[in-house]
Amino acid sequence: MTDAQYLNDACADKFPGFLGITTTEVGDSGVVAEMAVSPHHLAPNGFLHAGSVVSLADTACGNGCIALLPEGAAGFTTVELKSNHLGTVREGTIQCVAKPVHKGRTTQVWDATVSCQQTDKVLALFRCTQMILYPK
Repeated sequence: MTDAQYLNDACADKFPGFLGITTTEVGDSGVVAEMAVSPHHLAPNGFLHAGSVVSLADTACGNGCIALLPEGAAGFTTVELKSNHLGTVREGTIQCVAKPVHKGRTTQVWDATVSCQQTDKVLALFRCTQMILYPK
């Protein structure tokens, strides 16, 4: 099983690392990741940019997919994602809890909930599908 430190190291110099996304828990039942809200996460209107929320959720689900890749798989790619945004914040830390819904040999489907850590207010619901990649 891949651990949180491995995933954080892999993301450190990539887009998730730039955003400050940190994976805090990894297991068979899912992944927990968080991101402290900074000015560069905000839209021009001063509220959290939807892309920041989607990036957190997609990273959590993607890291979960990495941790649960089937034997022989070389990786994955996201083929579909959907988000429903229910609220926003201007500061604090947002957290994503991602859980696998389907762990197949060719696809995985993940659901995630993004919330404000300080208030537990749900900010977004997210679902994505990943295609599992195998060596040629």
